[in-house]
Amino acid sequence: MNHLTLSPALGWPVGLAVAVAMLACAVAQIVLHIRRRGQSDETVWACVRRSLTCMLVAVMALTPSIVSSTNSRAVNTTDVVVAVDVTGSMAVKDAQYGSDERLSRLDVSKQAVKDITAMYPNSSFAALRFGASGTLDVPLTPDSKAIDNWADTLAPESTSVSAGSTLDVPIDQLLLTCKSIHEQHPDDAIVLYLISDGEQTSSKTRRTFSSLRRYLSDAFTIAVGSEQGGNIPMTGDSVNEGDGQWVTDPETGEPGVSRMNADDMNTIADELSGTAIQLNATTTMSSGASKEASGQWRVTHTTKQRTRTVAVVWPFAIAVALLLAFEAGAWITQSRRLL
Repeated sequence: MNHLTLSPALGWPVGLAVAVAMLACAVAQIVLHIRRRGQSDETVWACVRRSLTCMLVAVMALTPSIVSSTNSRAVNTTDVVVAVDVTGSMAVKDAQYGSDERLSRLDVSKQAVKDITAMYPNSSFAALRFGASGTLDVPLTPDSKAIDNWADTLAPESTSVSAGSTLDVPIDQLLLTCKSIHEQHPDDAIVLYLISDGEQTSSKTRRTFSSLRRYLSDAFTIAVGSEQGGNIPMTGDSVNEGDGQWVTDPETGEPGVSRMNADDMNTIADELSGTAIQLNATTTMSSGASKEASGQWRVTHTTKQRTRTVAVVWPFAIAVALLLAFEAGAWITQSRRLL
């Protein structure tokens, strides 16, 4: 159902102030006309014309609008795929994000994900996490809040299931996801963000990410953590956060140290023909917007019903323009008579 409402384009405080001022002018015009009726050559039509102009401007300041319900939504044809590392080393608190505060690598990743969704308004997103395996948690959706909520739920996987981290774990799932998106929307721009500390502890040779290039318009590798590194806390259902238990290095018997590997993240970026970014106290995702983002739009239908407010000011603007034209004509005519 469509219905009329007022939605001031300048906001209620300013819109209401302008409307009140213009209505006051309209009333003042009528009062002055009545008081000066015998002493002025102003006609009734001139008084009506000027008062009506003020009243129409007052209505325009309040911006009459039509509110309608719709299931359609315009979506930018940029599809953003976000992959976040959740291995145990992501719990190390040596990462920074635009400040000197030390946070866990995963907490910085969560902030980065939210900034990524903010950089692509009205786009579509897919999200996956990877540790011992790669999992697509959120299929392609235009709901950016779903991605933000997903980021809030991310937690490092239990160190009890870890068998050494391997950076190529997400490749297979990324291939399936990007291929599916490309087949559904072949003209869309697909942008990948791979967030990890770049650490590989497995002895297996890492596979190349270059197979993804056929589906991607652009790609970014986001390195979190520090090269100095930090101890890896034990994670799992039976371990409480902050209890001082650390993952032990089997070779030394001492708490293991995890270090961010910027070189590997740079190499992966090269394989993807993308850009490598290292988050720290001075660098955030503000420098990670893709130049390959699409400027095209498509209309999709969603299960969620939305309301759309459309301003209807043009009829009043036309009426004001006509009244002002009459006013200008009357002024020119009267000026010539006085010459």
